[in-house]
Amino acid sequence: MLGAIEAGGTKFVCAVGDESGNIVNRVQIPTTVPGETMPRVIEFFKQYQIDAIGIGSFGPIDVNRDSPTYGSITSTPKTAWRDYPFVQTVKDSFAIPIGFHTDVNAAALGEATLGAAKGLDSCLYITVGTGIGAGAVVQGMLLQGMTHPEMGHILVRRHPNDLYKGKCPYHYDCLEGLAAGPAVEERWGERGVNLVGREEVWEMEGYYLAQALMHYILILSPKKIILGGGVMNQKHVFTSIYKYLPELIHGYVSLPELSDYIVSPGLGDAAGITGALILAQQAKGHGTGTLSQ
Repeated sequence: MLGAIEAGGTKFVCAVGDESGNIVNRVQIPTTVPGETMPRVIEFFKQYQIDAIGIGSFGPIDVNRDSPTYGSITSTPKTAWRDYPFVQTVKDSFAIPIGFHTDVNAAALGEATLGAAKGLDSCLYITVGTGIGAGAVVQGMLLQGMTHPEMGHILVRRHPNDLYKGKCPYHYDCLEGLAAGPAVEERWGERGVNLVGREEVWEMEGYYLAQALMHYILILSPKKIILGGGVMNQKHVFTSIYKYLPELIHGYVSLPELSDYIVSPGLGDAAGITGALILAQQAKGHGTGTLSQ
């Protein structure tokens, strides 16, 4: 039996499953403070005989195994979780292998294995919600260098009609500061779900996301781009991206049919937790860690 944790900014999804990717049981636990959330996480897994646990966590996190703070959440805006030793806390309760990466890299791994990018050796998964994050699979491996990617914090050109200052506490008007859910709400004075009929809202959102996708395409050249998160439930955003991206690329590279290339998650809301199961399998040492297909 494998355990999986998708640790998000608002909730933890914990699940147990088998090595074919079938989820046997799952629960949601609110993300409050470590002293409240983590005991409930540990209690859930203690009901089962677990061989390994995979963790996909909100970040930034330390994924460098040679670092003394490997396995910790680092400079997160969620101050109660800053410098929290996530992996060590789980190891203190379970003497089993632990896989650890970002929640978006876990989702990218899930989509590459069993979702919208199944059969491809590269893809990019982007979540646009409370924040903006991205994970990438390149030549069948999760992208990681000095640290994990932080693609939500790239700089973009301002929309001509946008006077909003930006909401990122670090960079103000980076991509996340201009296009994440809280920025949409603060700019327009309403939550996104109440702005469905406001075409100008989603036109601007697509303008910013299309710029980001241009950067990612030119740098990573992914074979599939998957857009998830609450903001992407507004399908008008896809229409705006499909409009602006070719204008920005301007024929410099040949783009596939955009409706087949830039898509919603094939696994829906299960992309992250499925990827966490794969991280558990990798930690257990089963080759490349791809669940049975």
